[in-house]
Amino acid sequence: MPLPRLAVIGCGFFAANHLAAWKDLSQRCELVAVCDLDPARASAAAARFGVPAHYTDVETMLRQVKPDFADIITTAPSHRPLVELCASRGVAAIVQKPFALDIADARAMVAAMDKAGQPLMVHENFRFQRPLLRAREILAAGEIGRPTWGRFSWRTNFDVYAGQPYLAETKRFILMDIGVHVLDVARAFFGEAESVFCRTQSIRPGIAGEDMATCLLAHANGATSLSDFTYESRQSPDPFPQTLLHLEGTEGSIIIADGCKLTITSPAGTRGETAAPAPLSWGQEPWLLVQDSVVTTQRHWLDCFAQGAEPATSGHDNLKTFALVEACYESAAANTAIRLA
Repeated sequence: MPLPRLAVIGCGFFAANHLAAWKDLSQRCELVAVCDLDPARASAAAARFGVPAHYTDVETMLRQVKPDFADIITTAPSHRPLVELCASRGVAAIVQKPFALDIADARAMVAAMDKAGQPLMVHENFRFQRPLLRAREILAAGEIGRPTWGRFSWRTNFDVYAGQPYLAETKRFILMDIGVHVLDVARAFFGEAESVFCRTQSIRPGIAGEDMATCLLAHANGATSLSDFTYESRQSPDPFPQTLLHLEGTEGSIIIADGCKLTITSPAGTRGETAAPAPLSWGQEPWLLVQDSVVTTQRHWLDCFAQGAEPATSGHDNLKTFALVEACYESAAANTAIRLA
């Protein structure tokens, strides 16, 4: 049976991680082309990763190479036209986060792919990081009982602007850049939220949007969670790029600390584990945790694509995360809790 054919759209800052991961998964899919508006960048990516064809026009690429799915690794303003173009040609898609500029565009993309009968996944890779996967396994096994409270924390002073300078000019910043990831993790652990209260702050001089946010969620299962994230936290050691976690349940707790270290307390006692990322020939610190999760995310997509199953972070699922982000912005603007439908 022939391998599914893959085309990559966008060869910028983060695309190198996707391309390296697809190369690691080359026994399960065939990377047939890359595309970027910058011809030099498209050519360089093709040469570096051994891709047979490179383009500067997406429509031409889709028509000529006829991929089964596309990995769209571009910024949010381009997502809707690219997804709708893929849908028009019957090409499935993975879309880099943030999924869209607003909830209307997100819904339009989901509708376009539904009409085309093609799967759509959002590349929300945080929930696929090894420490978080391990914590979810422990929670699902019932070791700490029924979950009651949790904190999901992503705080760093990493210079994100060096690789992505456009973020300094983004009016909706931290909630869209990191909040979508962390709030998706909160949903993965605790399910849907019934209400949210959010406070945003702008700490760094000269930026257009918020760079710090704190979100209090009341979940439908009765649990309460706190999600906080910023690029303006000065601490040592800096846990970048880790999401730290503290979960409490009726029978115990799970803590994820710096260094991918887990502490699990249950009726059986307290034990420690380390859920380190897998070694990668192309990986490097401090990015290894994220790079490993990219491989895991893409492997999950391939599993679902082969089985005809809906991915965990499908377009439909991500609408719920996106609605939560929108509610956070609404809450911050009104300084009040917002109920979610």
